[in-house]
Amino acid sequence: MRKYHKKISEGSISILVLLFGFIASIVVGSLAVIASVQYNNSIRLDVYERALNIAQSGVEYYRWHLAHDPVDFTDGTGGPGPYIHQLRDPYGNTEGTFSLMITPPASGSSIVTIESTGWLNSHPDIKRKIVARYGIPSLARFSFLHNANVWFGSGITVQGKVMSNGGIRMDGTNLSTVTSAKATYTCGSETGCSPPQQRNGIWGNGGPSNLWQFPVPAIDFASLNVDFNTMRSNAQSRGLYLAPSNALGYQIIFQSNGTYIVRRVTSANNQRGYSVENGCENLTQQITNETTIGTYTIAERPLIFAEDHVWVEGIVNGKVTVVAARFPLNVNFMNIWIRNSITYISKDGHSNLGLFAQNNIYFAKDVPNNFEINAALLASSGRIIRHNYRYSGCSNFSNAVRNSLTIYGAVISNQKSYWNFGTGPTSGFITRSITYDSNLYFDPPPYFPAQGAYEFISWTEQ
Repeated sequence: MRKYHKKISEGSISILVLLFGFIASIVVGSLAVIASVQYNNSIRLDVYERALNIAQSGVEYYRWHLAHDPVDFTDGTGGPGPYIHQLRDPYGNTEGTFSLMITPPASGSSIVTIESTGWLNSHPDIKRKIVARYGIPSLARFSFLHNANVWFGSGITVQGKVMSNGGIRMDGTNLSTVTSAKATYTCGSETGCSPPQQRNGIWGNGGPSNLWQFPVPAIDFASLNVDFNTMRSNAQSRGLYLAPSNALGYQIIFQSNGTYIVRRVTSANNQRGYSVENGCENLTQQITNETTIGTYTIAERPLIFAEDHVWVEGIVNGKVTVVAARFPLNVNFMNIWIRNSITYISKDGHSNLGLFAQNNIYFAKDVPNNFEINAALLASSGRIIRHNYRYSGCSNFSNAVRNSLTIYGAVISNQKSYWNFGTGPTSGFITRSITYDSNLYFDPPPYFPAQGAYEFISWTEQ
């Protein structure tokens, strides 16, 4: 019996040894598998992160390419993408690859889209894709931009950047920077100095003055005329081109449903008004008769080029530009008249309007008591003004004063713009408010001029 029990005990121990050995081998094997998986995961995670860096290198490469050739969207090949580039380490070894697809700016825009896919050559199955957007800022990046000396009166509030190539007298309130290209200038009657006197580039009783900066680099207004040829040809091919009317011009009335009505103006009444530059003038502004040409959709015809004077009003639903200019440019001077409010259906970036006049943009005498303009206004060679309708010997209308002028957008003028006269005023607007539409910076109305270098807009991973 003792021998029997001894054999059983020895057999049990052997089984336990085998069992523990089996369990130990499983544990060791599992740990080895886990270690291997973790190691592979760490390797793949590192590869995953490095693939993103390679994709970003592709974006940076093409940003550099655009800085040297802003209008080449084919990577110097002249053909379609993808454009493949090898990325080398500091020792000259090929580390990875990025593939580029470039989407050029849409017609009338400056925004280019760079799609870059990157991977390590050792792990081509692990790829990361980046989509980055860059754009050239539009000229409408200022709430107020002038190519002349300008005076902001005490009743005005400007929300947005102010810039002038001339001197600035600021007696109003500026809620952003005010910049001038002049260190000093000779202040004359155009900015309320009599006799003329030497002043700093920016001065006045307004402010806050800690936001004033001068001198700064000037804006090149001379380059603006180049765009008229392009605008006319694009309007003829994919917009609405209006030839000389053989009458007084055209009226454009925007509708809240995204359309606009075009009419030929056949007769209008003159009203006399006073401007500092021309004295008393006969101004053809009150439309008395017109004929309808047609109704068009903004989405299908976002650029309107009229070789004549233009009257504009209504509710804008979409992105659209109106140009008034006639060739040859050096002998014609087309104007835009605004006699009723122009507003957006919503101020969320969905809608914007560019009014681009070869000469002047005029606010009519009989504008509403609370007059509102939602637009980027650009007077290429002239100014943006409302005449003095209370000037002795020229006009003396008792209803020359309006309660308010509200501009949401941008005011860009080659010469000094103004719309108030006298104390009170005697002609003009009691309160004036200019608020910058920040959507204009990279997403202005179609074909609005852009100046400068490409700037970053957005970055996403797909």
